[in-house]
Amino acid sequence: MVIKRVSTLLLPTLALGLILPSCKGKTEQQQQAPELAVLTVSEENTTLESGMPTTLEGENDIEIRPQVQGFLTKVCVEEGQKVSKGQTLFVIDQVQLQAAVDAAQAAVDAAKSSVAVAQANVNTAKTNMDNNKMLLDKNIISKPAYQTSVDSYNAAVAQLNATKSQIGQAMANLTSAKRNLAFSVVTAPEAGVVGQIPYREGSLVSPQSLLTVLSNNSDMRATFALNEKDILALTDDGKRSLQDAIAKMPEVTLTLANGERYNHPGKIISISGVIDPSTGSATAKAIFPNPQGMLHSGNTGTVNIPQVKNNVMLIPQAATYEMQDMKFVYVVNDSNKVKSRSIQVADQNDGQNYIVVGGLKPGERIVTEGVGISVRDDMVITPKK
Repeated sequence: MVIKRVSTLLLPTLALGLILPSCKGKTEQQQQAPELAVLTVSEENTTLESGMPTTLEGENDIEIRPQVQGFLTKVCVEEGQKVSKGQTLFVIDQVQLQAAVDAAQAAVDAAKSSVAVAQANVNTAKTNMDNNKMLLDKNIISKPAYQTSVDSYNAAVAQLNATKSQIGQAMANLTSAKRNLAFSVVTAPEAGVVGQIPYREGSLVSPQSLLTVLSNNSDMRATFALNEKDILALTDDGKRSLQDAIAKMPEVTLTLANGERYNHPGKIISISGVIDPSTGSATAKAIFPNPQGMLHSGNTGTVNIPQVKNNVMLIPQAATYEMQDMKFVYVVNDSNKVKSRSIQVADQNDGQNYIVVGGLKPGERIVTEGVGISVRDDMVITPKK
């Protein structure tokens, strides 16, 4: 009877021992099947953006240089100030320039007086010559005496002509002096924004001195580089001309240095079409309107060029990992087991997604969460719903 009682007591223990391994197996299986996000690959139409670093400049940046040498006596504007056409920017010392004008004017006045005297001498010599001609005709004076009066007249005319040439030179000197005096006031040739001003009052400046740069920033020009692959993509592998590609290109956007998108779209206006062998790229330019004057010459940013791609397989870059310059994804089979597979992607991407050109087919599923961190080959997962 004792034996029967012992057997009866052992039965629950044995049953519990059988149940516990079964529960443990189920728990381990659940732990080995983490819940992860998956994506079913499909073909779709999408627009990708390629970002190109750029430096901005005004549509018309004008270097302001003095046309005369002298000391700056007045700086009339501040850096960053908006100015109108004809507005005074700088004034150069006018004392010596005004003195040059006064001296040139005095020379003109003296030359005019000399011309008046020379003209009077010509008139007198002509009267004397005419009188002597009448006397010669009446045989009152000799021919040599008459010739003397003719020579005197010719000499007076020559002196008058020489004096007139002097007044011409004096007038030219006066015009030059007045022009230099006018150049002492440096004005804005166009409306725009004043750039850096390296010279201040008291500085000696000359025509080689860059006083500032005046930027007409109503429109801003963004210059950037396009590599050979970018150009081939824009021209459909050379099937159409650059001019045609530019004309049909959609608007581009600008990302500012702080990461924010500028709120006015732009337009690509030119692509050089000549590949620089040292850089492997061509120069492109885009124009962005700047109605609020927010953009300035020298600003940096990124020009974003959109390209429409039809019937492509697009996957997140976060769903891939790299090994030996190759890209891989984890493909999920019907049993929810994952297996790594190498794929090929297009060169162009937007920094967030890849266009798959090989290694995957529409309808296949890939893991998009934990790739390169917790996912490994032959792992069984539970796809997130």
